[in-house]
Amino acid sequence: MPKTPINLENTPFHDRLTWFLGVGLGTGLSPVAPGTVGSLLILVLYPLWLSIGWVATIIAIVVMSLLGIYICGRSAEIMHTHDDSRIVWDEFAGQSITLIPLIYLANLPHWWIVIAFALFRLFDVWKPFPIGFVDRKVHGGFGIMLDDLLAGLMAMFSLAVILYIVLT
Repeated sequence: MPKTPINLENTPFHDRLTWFLGVGLGTGLSPVAPGTVGSLLILVLYPLWLSIGWVATIIAIVVMSLLGIYICGRSAEIMHTHDDSRIVWDEFAGQSITLIPLIYLANLPHWWIVIAFALFRLFDVWKPFPIGFVDRKVHGGFGIMLDDLLAGLMAMFSLAVILYIVLT
């Protein structure tokens, strides 16, 4: 089913900026797998996350998530939808959470980000409990963010277990 086009012509600048952030700097406008494309974009921040360390990264993710509640909620209002697949700011936060064990260990080969990426996408698409429950029952910007934050946490813990098994 084609997505409804968004007309931002008479929209205030603040709303246009919020919407642009909500659609992941345009990655959410990809005609194929916008969530995957949004998740891929955030991987460019991996070197930044490594350089600032895991504590600062967690603080940045918390800020990103809190801002995301507003950004995703307002983007959905602008688009007249609940959780349009074009809104991918939530993927930015969830994918970043998944990277935390790699940032904590800091000296792992960079190919581990491929595993982190795959785990996040798995949980984000599969939506096992409680992710699917939150996706269906919690609405607004908080709901849009929360299911991806949970997917990020589940992927992060899975990655940590894999790393523990492989590295010990």
